[in-house]
Amino acid sequence: MRAFVRREADGRASVELLVRGARCAACIAKIEKSVAALPGVTSARLNLSLGKLTVGLADGRADPARIIAALEGLGYEATLFEPGAARSERDREGRRLIVALAVAGFGAMNAMMFSVPLWAGLFGQELGPATRTLMMWLSGIVAAPCALYAGMPFFESAWRSLRVGRANMDVPISIGVILTLAISFSETLLNGRDAYFDAAVSLLFLLLIGRWLDHVLRGKARSAAADLLALQSPTATRIDGEGRERAIPLSDIRPGDRLRIRPGERIPVDGVLEDGASELDNSPLTGESAPEAVAAGAACRAGALNLTGLLTLRAAARPENSALAEIARLVEAGAQSRSRYVRLADKAAALYVPVVHATAALTFAGGWALGLGPREALIRAVAVLIVTCPCALGLAVPAVQVAASSRLFRRGVLVKSGAALERLAEVEHVVFDKTGVLTEGRPELLSADPAVVAAAAPLARASRHPLARAVARAAGPGPTAEQVVEHAGQGVEGVVDGRRARLGRAGFVGAAAGAEGETELWFAVEGGTPERLRFADRLRADAAATIAALKARGLTVEILSGDVPGAVEAVAGQVGVADWRAGLTPEQKAAAIDALSADRKVLMVGDGLNDAAALARAHAAIAPGSALEASQNASDIVLSGPELMTVVEAIEVARSARRVALENFSFSALYNLVAAPAAMLGFVNPFVAALAMSGSSLVVSLNAFRVGRSQ
Repeated sequence: MRAFVRREADGRASVELLVRGARCAACIAKIEKSVAALPGVTSARLNLSLGKLTVGLADGRADPARIIAALEGLGYEATLFEPGAARSERDREGRRLIVALAVAGFGAMNAMMFSVPLWAGLFGQELGPATRTLMMWLSGIVAAPCALYAGMPFFESAWRSLRVGRANMDVPISIGVILTLAISFSETLLNGRDAYFDAAVSLLFLLLIGRWLDHVLRGKARSAAADLLALQSPTATRIDGEGRERAIPLSDIRPGDRLRIRPGERIPVDGVLEDGASELDNSPLTGESAPEAVAAGAACRAGALNLTGLLTLRAAARPENSALAEIARLVEAGAQSRSRYVRLADKAAALYVPVVHATAALTFAGGWALGLGPREALIRAVAVLIVTCPCALGLAVPAVQVAASSRLFRRGVLVKSGAALERLAEVEHVVFDKTGVLTEGRPELLSADPAVVAAAAPLARASRHPLARAVARAAGPGPTAEQVVEHAGQGVEGVVDGRRARLGRAGFVGAAAGAEGETELWFAVEGGTPERLRFADRLRADAAATIAALKARGLTVEILSGDVPGAVEAVAGQVGVADWRAGLTPEQKAAAIDALSADRKVLMVGDGLNDAAALARAHAAIAPGSALEASQNASDIVLSGPELMTVVEAIEVARSARRVALENFSFSALYNLVAAPAAMLGFVNPFVAALAMSGSSLVVSLNAFRVGRSQ
């Protein structure tokens, strides 16, 4: 099985496994801790939404078969991760939950039909002994088979856990259901007064609702990543060494392959355009609605739609390493994370099984010793087992994280971890870079002589420099210069209308010394006078509104930029920011963040390579989707769309998620403080315990849907 180990260029190795049977935060903690302790394993990360366990390996030491054996020893089935198999497994699980839920619902409703007459004594309409016994038998005949079938997901999970000498949260649930049925049949046979068939099947019905809601919540995060990966074409057209075209599966593409992309097809993998010219629709990746013109030498990203021309692309990465796949991985990571609140819930859930079993045993032994008799003592112990299940605690934070991450994704915000949401909710001060953040990062040519622009355009079309591209956009379509030579850091020269011409820095084209500027180009034809072309970076349309919205929410705002003071001051004045600093090096930006972080929680929003260190040092960090890869890697959140106002929305949703998570924690704690003593003292019978415990799980799951609803 070592052939399935994935090896990276930097020497790291990993293997991905599909784990079946993991249900809650306690499962995650147990699996990750046990696998990480194996020899040769450097890390273990379980994504509960996908059932995917990613295991980091010390290259050449760990055997995947040993990891699978260890998982089976924990009571979980595991196989090598294959997306199709994982999708089939999730679909099968969903169908099974629906069927079990339907059976439990049928059993609960019909058992109630026979149980209601048993309660008639509450209204002065006591049944005779023979009639009571008949109603109890009818209730049992309906409820018991339904409970045994609907309880199979819990029974199987409990059996797998007990078979390897461990106990998960499904063990006390299974014991509670089986004991409730046993007590009810015993009471029926002995002509007793009370039976709890309806409690057993109602408990399962409500638990299955909670488990199905959790399945739906996790499915939302899965669908977000799947929606992205669906932008990848299932096949591609590869050109062989003899120039023949052949359709191949996407998985067969290798770096260096030459691919043919026709109009209307999506770019299958990241690559560099070898031949052809076209316009690409990058809106699914960047949120930019305007098509991007591309020609030979242009970098293309997977998922972009080819609109017009026939293209020949040289693949630069495998499909799983494309920009689109990386975005999908960000979404997956955001759906389930090891945040502070999740770790707190893990610790509480880990204490559950020994504590609740000890409490139930103490209730039984203490009640019998105090004269209650074994029957009543056992009923109280069963009620304790049922009512104290920490399902609500296990769902309290993961449900909120999934809901918040999914909601933000649909607004163009990719959350890399739940811990990022927690940190974002705590920020007090927001720092913006200028270029590419408050501004569009795409220079526009200011008013210039149309004749000069038309003359410079053939050279500009041959360059990928942002200022040259601005000239080309202003001039529109047209011819390209001949014999073009790019001089790194200086400019471009070539032949235009039979004469040599240059476009670039002042010194490069022969302009007067001292006339240099960061937002200008100079153009000169051989023997002619140099002409100056000036540019400006347009302010984002919602930049001022974003700053105002942040201030309205009690946050202070500052600009840290490497640009010249005049440009920074102008932008700061337009957006209403009084505190700004200009001309900063990357080291100075990082030092400024360190100084600001001494007394407040800082959010950094930046996109350039010079922002990477500052982003890494900030309490929370956000990068636009157009940012460099280093900046995106250093950030906690990536904005896939062009709107800056999504920064405000992300903060609002993060604050809402923190509030809802704390509400869930408080509710779970209060519930257990009240429910456990009530069950021990006999105020709660198994039926009421089933309603109370299942209701608590439903409350926290439904409460998670409130995240960001006020926005």
